[in-house]
Amino acid sequence: MPADLSSVIAATAQWLLRAYPPERGALSGALAEAQCRQAATVAAWLRYPTALDAGLLDVTGPGGSGRLDWVTGVHAVPGEDAGWRTWVDEVVASWAACLLADRGLAVAAIATVTGSVHTAGLAPDFRRLTDPDRRDRQAAVLLRHPDLLSPVADLHRADLLTRLGSGTAQAA
Repeated sequence: MPADLSSVIAATAQWLLRAYPPERGALSGALAEAQCRQAATVAAWLRYPTALDAGLLDVTGPGGSGRLDWVTGVHAVPGEDAGWRTWVDEVVASWAACLLADRGLAVAAIATVTGSVHTAGLAPDFRRLTDPDRRDRQAAVLLRHPDLLSPVADLHRADLLTRLGSGTAQAA
């Protein structure tokens, strides 16, 4: 049975959207959110590959967005209910940033989670992550910019490469 990581995925995707806002407009917002959710989903599935891992997350909690906020200078809006920020997982955000910035890593990550407990009985489609069209790229230009993402991506890139079996090699 797949583990429920929906709170971590939703909060981490929300944090990425706020840290790297999409182009203006409802369609751009929706396209950028879809890309964030796909990246956060794959990253969470990699980070918590079993139901036991996800269960331990429920006990210990994901850690929140504090360090990410500090690294990027993004903070809660005064008066905003920021409770969702406690469900942001720093490693998931870092890995999602890596996947958004590097198609090769995204493809490798999806290959790794395919057939896992999380995809049992599902045929997930991650095309917006691996093969964004012109409109997707335009909507999420900040979310896809490797230089802008590097402060977050670099936090845990080495662990992602290890998880994917890439060691220290650069992905294409």
